[in-house]
This record gives sequence, structure tokens and C-alpha cells, in this order.
Amino acid sequence: MNEFHPNLWAPWRMEYIESLADPEAGGECFLCDYVNATENDAQNGVVFRGTDMLVVMNRFPYTNGHLLIAPTAHKADLTDLNDAELLEMNQLVRDARLALGVAVGAHGFNVGINLGRCAGAGLPGHLHTHVVPRWNGDTNFMAVLGDVRVIPQAMERAYNAVCAAWQDLHREAE
Repeated sequence: MNEFHPNLWAPWRMEYIESLADPEAGGECFLCDYVNATENDAQNGVVFRGTDMLVVMNRFPYTNGHLLIAPTAHKADLTDLNDAELLEMNQLVRDARLALGVAVGAHGFNVGINLGRCAGAGLPGHLHTHVVPRWNGDTNFMAVLGDVRVIPQAMERAYNAVCAAWQDLHREAE
């Protein structure tokens, strides 16, 4: 029997695959690169710089608006953070949820941390929290049948919307 096996090409994923160099083996850490390149914040998708944390758009998102919150210091585990860093990380998770609610109109959120490569961490040497916006009915046949995600919004547009909402959020807090 001749089975039909369609191919879905996603050449942009190759950048991600190639970026998974092991930092312990001499590879680079993109989060550390972002921390040290303030002049490239828009290009790198940096939404906010806190005292000890960075909020960044995920370049390979699960959904549009997917944010990463990471310490500015290269730390691998929650146990490596001091109390001030833990507090700031959680405050930024709260702020990310509020900003994304405005920017992308999410109905809900997944918030999580993958500790260790076996737990799904693509960058196990640099701790980061994922804040993933979700919508009612956002799981469709592409993810279920083809293990493919459809991101309906260009990253630059999502980045601009999140940055504007973040600025509004912090302007209201002052």
C-alpha cells in the first residue's frame, strides 16, 4: 500500500537546532549574549531588563508571545538563586502574564521551568521560566497529527505589542 507522508518544511528551525550547543562543552549561551548586548535588545527580543532578571521573547515559541524570564547571571538551577532573584523572577512572571493578557489577548497561560535536559531544557545551563499564552481552542490538528505548531503572528509584531503593554504596565505602577 502506498502511504502518503507529507513533508512540512520549517527551515527556520535549523537555527534553533544549531544553537543547542552545550555551553559546558564550549558552546555559547544566547541568554548571556543578550545580557551583554544591550544595544541589540530589539533584535534579540529583549522586552525588559530588571535588577537581576531579563525578559525575552522566545525565538522558537510554542505560541505567539511566548516569553522567557532568566537571571542575568549564568545560573542553572533554582537553588542557585538568592531570595531577591527568586522574588524578582516571580514578580516578572506576574508582569509577563499581565502584559501578555493585554498584548495578545490570551485566555490562559502555561508557566513552567524545565530543569535538566531530560526534563526538556534546551538550555540546561541557564535557568529560565517560560510564560506561554494560550487561547481556548488553540490546539488544532497540526499539533495533534503533525507535531507542528502554527504561530499566527509575526515575531516582530508580537514583540512590539508585548513591549508596549509592558511599558504601559510599568507606567501605571509608578
